[in-house]
Amino acid sequence: MKTHTGKEKWNRAAALYVRMQVFVMERDIPLKVEFDSEDHDETIYVVIYDGEKPVATGRHKQIDSDTIRPGRVAVLKEYRKKGLGELVVKELEALGKKQGCTTSVIHGELSAAGFYEKLGYTKVSDIYYEDDVPCVTLKKTL
Repeated sequence: MKTHTGKEKWNRAAALYVRMQVFVMERDIPLKVEFDSEDHDETIYVVIYDGEKPVATGRHKQIDSDTIRPGRVAVLKEYRKKGLGELVVKELEALGKKQGCTTSVIHGELSAAGFYEKLGYTKVSDIYYEDDVPCVTLKKTL
């Protein structure tokens, strides 16, 4: 397995492939909801590859000089429970630290809150809905 962080077109295509498989095909999230205005030429993605096959991804967004918002973390079904989601989040956090950020905020699905809490995040909101999916905001000091 190898990890690549960048905004190259080939890495973006790999990230979008994983998200298509996980969110659109597996979870039935509409295309126009999953692929939003945050996916553009300057977006940085972390992608984990098994050989040449992209198997996990996450999207980096810096929302201000101190804060990052990791998002769209996804792992192909056959690669889950192997620590890849955690690795993606840690890579996104490391990128944020490198950029001088001190806080990470995640708008996560309620079903994934436990995963983020194991990585040191704390819920800082009540449940709310994004595209009919129950979500919570989680925060961590980097």
